[in-house]
Amino acid sequence: MRTSLLKSKRLLILTILFGMFACLPLLSSTHAAATRITIVNNSSRAIRHVYLSATNQDNWGADQLNGSIPPGGGSFTLDNASCAGADIKVIAEDQNGCFLYQVVVCNQNLTWTITNDAVPDCGS
Repeated sequence: MRTSLLKSKRLLILTILFGMFACLPLLSSTHAAATRITIVNNSSRAIRHVYLSATNQDNWGADQLNGSIPPGGGSFTLDNASCAGADIKVIAEDQNGCFLYQVVVCNQNLTWTITNDAVPDCGS
């Protein structure tokens, strides 16, 4: 009877350990990385909107500025930009509807300085 009880305990412990190891991949893939992005506007452009997207998509998320427009010489910080992959694309739209892009590696803090030398994408 003692041997039977010992075997049952071992089986229970092995079952619990197996269940824990089976759940590890699920737990690790559900947490998106977060990164801090500071955008410094050292240009004469008025940055009206900032968007985030996956680097291989043109489907942008919501405007990150929430109506707060950093003036020339001003800055804006996204404290917890969510990254589901290895990197994320940051898109800044100026007052003319033109866009500037920067790719950010997830889990790394970045300061992106926009200058008058940056060539915007104006769709032409």
